[in-house]
Amino acid sequence: MPEALPAAIPQHQIRASHTDTTVTVYQAYAPRLGLPAARDGRFPDAWKRERMTWIKPSLLWMMYRCGWAAKADQETVLAVEITRAGFDGAVREACLSHYDPDVHPDHAAWKQALRTSPVRVQWDPERDLHLDALPYRSLQLGLSGPASRAYADEWTVSIRDVTPLAREIHALLRSGETAAARALLPVEIPYPSGRAETGRDDSVIAGQMG
Repeated sequence: MPEALPAAIPQHQIRASHTDTTVTVYQAYAPRLGLPAARDGRFPDAWKRERMTWIKPSLLWMMYRCGWAAKADQETVLAVEITRAGFDGAVREACLSHYDPDVHPDHAAWKQALRTSPVRVQWDPERDLHLDALPYRSLQLGLSGPASRAYADEWTVSIRDVTPLAREIHALLRSGETAAARALLPVEIPYPSGRAETGRDDSVIAGQMG
């Protein structure tokens, strides 16, 4: 069963580990890409800068996606620290990955936004320690073209391999040591930005994300 939840979490809200100048996002890669990235603190030349890449501020959503670093080509989990300026700029340019009549005036307007924006927003159910779905959402940002290149070559401050952490948390869960597993999770709190509280729940932003 999903864990008990605080009652006041909005359905759409960016939560992340962050400092005054950086935000941490997560990705999972095959070792041939992930290990050099963590070793050098930058994405290698083999990392395709023209294709869309999805970044996730939630470690547990990343664990759900990569199966605790067990899925093929997702065995290396990276914590990528990027500039808040880059992250905020991406959010400002973002377009929903799907049509929403409560956000877009019509389907054609959404398609036009999709064509002109290099950033996609997708909201997926957040996950608890057991990777069960929670009744509020976790942000994913899809970066393509200039946004993808900027992410790899301008915004990235550091890259850490957190695969050992993921496996330690998973091992504790399998042993029934839930409190010890929870204690190892990074602290992810609401992101303090003018566009951090997103979606129709609080109407902070003007129609690009739902």
